[in-house]
Amino acid sequence: MSATVAGARGRDDRSRIRLTQLRVIRSEVTKLTSLRSTRWSLLLAVVAMAGLGILISSVRMAHYGSRGERRPIDPLDISLSGWHLAQLAIGVLGVLVISGEYSTGMIRSTFAAVPKRLPVLWAKILVFGSASFALMLPCAFVSFFATQAILRQHHLQTTLGHSHTLRAVFGAALFLTVTGLLGLSLGALLRNTAGGIATFAGLMFVLPGISAILPSDWTSTIDPYLPLNAGTQLMNLQQGANDLGPWTGFAVYAGYVAVLTAAAAVALVRRDA
Repeated sequence: MSATVAGARGRDDRSRIRLTQLRVIRSEVTKLTSLRSTRWSLLLAVVAMAGLGILISSVRMAHYGSRGERRPIDPLDISLSGWHLAQLAIGVLGVLVISGEYSTGMIRSTFAAVPKRLPVLWAKILVFGSASFALMLPCAFVSFFATQAILRQHHLQTTLGHSHTLRAVFGAALFLTVTGLLGLSLGALLRNTAGGIATFAGLMFVLPGISAILPSDWTSTIDPYLPLNAGTQLMNLQQGANDLGPWTGFAVYAGYVAVLTAAAAVALVRRDA
């Protein structure tokens, strides 16, 4: 009798533990912070975003004034140059955040605990997006202020009070955050690490190269709407005649990610794990 009562109480206790979005989010935080590959990828993104601009500006200033080293310097562009490498680390990590679970089979346990599945996707987006922005924003400011201190020795610096500079620094963090979510949506849609990374590289790096060899009238029409070109408009102080505006370009870039995320959500519900 006592064993029966104890078993009934155990079942009652388990039934009181409701599955909520907050609990799913907590589990995703645990996953993100416990994997060694995640820590290394985020460290690479942090070092790239915070340190590459400082390194480049230090080298340029060490040789500035010598023959052939009077090339024009854009103080904002050089301070945010770390995004070129950081986008690769963040994008690849975005793919791994979900494709890694498919490759190990852990996704089955995840979906067994969360049968509706979509809360898992929303939790991954929220946790990874928040972590990416929280890391990349201070890195962008660190790189900006440190680089301007180096450029000041030749009076080449700029300030956050300069027209649209603050928007560009924030824009670097926003661009990298959405880039990470692009990788995540591809990982969720393709369920394969190699395929997700290859597709990410194709969208961000190969498409601009293909566009460059097309006829010029085609290039001028297509280029502004390519993911990389649209997303980086937030970091540009000057737009070309065919470029989209800063927020328009970012909206187009975010739109690509939204469409891929919607497709991933549909596939998540309809396909077996």
